[in-house]
Amino acid sequence: MYETLIPSLLITFREALEAALIVTIIITYLRKIGKQELNKYSIMGALIAVISSVLVGIAINSYYGGLSEVASQLFEGIASLTAVVVLTSMIIWMTKHSKEIKGELEGKIEQAVTQSEVYSISALSFVAVAREGLETVLFLTASFVQDQLGTIIGALVGIATVFGISLVLMRGTMNLEIGKFFRVTSILLLIFGAGLTGYGVHELIEAGEGSGYDLGVLGEKPFDINPGLNSDGTYPVLHENGLVGSILKALIGYDGNPEWLRIIVYVGYWIVIGSYLYKQSKI
Repeated sequence: MYETLIPSLLITFREALEAALIVTIIITYLRKIGKQELNKYSIMGALIAVISSVLVGIAINSYYGGLSEVASQLFEGIASLTAVVVLTSMIIWMTKHSKEIKGELEGKIEQAVTQSEVYSISALSFVAVAREGLETVLFLTASFVQDQLGTIIGALVGIATVFGISLVLMRGTMNLEIGKFFRVTSILLLIFGAGLTGYGVHELIEAGEGSGYDLGVLGEKPFDINPGLNSDGTYPVLHENGLVGSILKALIGYDGNPEWLRIIVYVGYWIVIGSYLYKQSKI
């Protein structure tokens, strides 16, 4: 359960907090310029986005439930890699623009209020929350097919935590360093992204083998460091499905017997994305 609970909690927390920060900026700024009566439009846009994201998630998982084993593996692989692309793109974008968000958003609010376009306020909230909602749905779909309970618990804890923080932020009793927050969480998300990349490749390999495709040496497993099962049939703590192993699997994408292709892609992800973000941090 840990292999999905921890990533789901952090992803949901990060995405929900990002959306909540934007909505909080809108509400706080409207209050600052004496237009707090427009707050309802911001909240309305956010609620519509949340409902839309939930419906998309239900639709995707309903579709997954009717697939064959090979099709399910193919779906999991594609869903995981799609989530990685979206997640990584978001990390790169936030690395470049996290310091500019507040000023740009306040400018758009000022324009909407000046032109009496009240529904533009709803649109700002909707777009912000819907974007984060879609990213969350894509990741949770990849996580949900692995472990439903762990994913749900992680997501609920993440949302509940963000809700509490949002209330404190709107009351002005807490100052969050947005830039520092995104830098720290981006590193953690990069780690999860690498692990999810490896998992997605593994599922595609299994789908290919299940369909009769031979990947040759790329599909071979060069080692297996997983210890054998305990006498009672349970997993040892260091097994990839054991207590410690499952936590490492969640945090760094640990796999005791990976395929060559998975190793190559996993290391490649770290080299390419890690190097890019490191260079960006020096600019």
